[in-house]
Amino acid sequence: MDKSFPRSSEPSEKTLTGWSSVAVHAGHIKDPMYAHQVPIYASSTYVFDDAEQGMRRFSGLEEGFIYSRWGNPTIAEAENKITALETFGLATEAKGILHASGMAAISTLMLATLKPGDKILTHYSLYGGTNELVNNILPSFKIDAVIADLRDMNVASEILKNDPAIKMLYLETPANPTIQCVDIEELTKLAKQYNCITACDNTFATPYLQQPFQFDVDFIVHSTTKFLNGHGTAIGGILIGKDVEFMNTKATKTHRLLGGNSNPFDTFLLIQGIKTLELRMERHCHNALEVANFLETNDAVANVNYTGLSSHPDHYVAMKQMRHPGAMLSFELKNGLQGGINFMNKLKMCTRTVSLGTCDTLLSHPASMTHFGIPKEEKEKYGITDGLIRMNVGIENLQDIFSDLHQALT
Repeated sequence: MDKSFPRSSEPSEKTLTGWSSVAVHAGHIKDPMYAHQVPIYASSTYVFDDAEQGMRRFSGLEEGFIYSRWGNPTIAEAENKITALETFGLATEAKGILHASGMAAISTLMLATLKPGDKILTHYSLYGGTNELVNNILPSFKIDAVIADLRDMNVASEILKNDPAIKMLYLETPANPTIQCVDIEELTKLAKQYNCITACDNTFATPYLQQPFQFDVDFIVHSTTKFLNGHGTAIGGILIGKDVEFMNTKATKTHRLLGGNSNPFDTFLLIQGIKTLELRMERHCHNALEVANFLETNDAVANVNYTGLSSHPDHYVAMKQMRHPGAMLSFELKNGLQGGINFMNKLKMCTRTVSLGTCDTLLSHPASMTHFGIPKEEKEKYGITDGLIRMNVGIENLQDIFSDLHQALT
């Protein structure tokens, strides 16, 4: 993309025409003490010049910070920067609210938009925390989930037509850990016919690879812990909405009262990570395609889930809505559970851990880790087999990644 984006915080500045320029400069406001980087504003509260100023700020007649659970200068820069990236090149206005985690952002989204009796339509293979939220927590608020294979548009259409209680379509694409992709544009068009709110978790793709607002989605969520931060140094999440008035009122009130606010130090780390997002994602994506091709030819591997491969059932959809298939893949080992355990134990350079989005290559074995307590038949229903390995392909030299995978697979 090569479209201009105005630096709204400094409108007199020359417009920015490149994605990385937006990542580096958008959202930044000149510090009154002339600090080059945004400072870590480690203050719980902010003072007023006089009582009248306090009244103006609390009434909304004057902009300014009051209390860091409500807003903070460091946090505001990250909110504006990520929002700028999700709207770059689009004729779209939006507002972002930074949270303490991706799950906090999703919780604000659900509780600010849904009421008892409403239902959420979503698909298989969601992030584990989201899956537990919609299946185990929200039902106590009388908000239920309908889960279906939304890669089948006929299935989605029938469900929406026959269940008027569905008020939200919630998508996660690519999904975790099977790397399934759903068609954001077609599903959003369908949802709009039935007056449904649409939301998309864009964590795996990042705004560099995919912009859901381009397809008329109402809300975007991220776990900023992952690729946006990029270095595994801080937890965070963001909710971004196109209805700015709603975001400034109902969403902001819900966020503040739930207390899932971020903090200045984690936000400072996030801002530094975002500045190199394009560079990192280019290397992540290049390596991931090479690794996927490498794994497809290995005798120990039964199947590789990577949308950059023509063999992936969602290859066309991914290519339609993403700049590149991304850095995440999964693969199934032929020897099942024990094969997965043996492989993980033999890794030398690559890292055994959950999470994703860091510069180093991370691998996890869902059957013995994140999904250990889930019955086998339930896991397999979502495509999580005993031998499935999820992989965040890092930015290391490819030969070193290949060497480690080869010795662990033999």
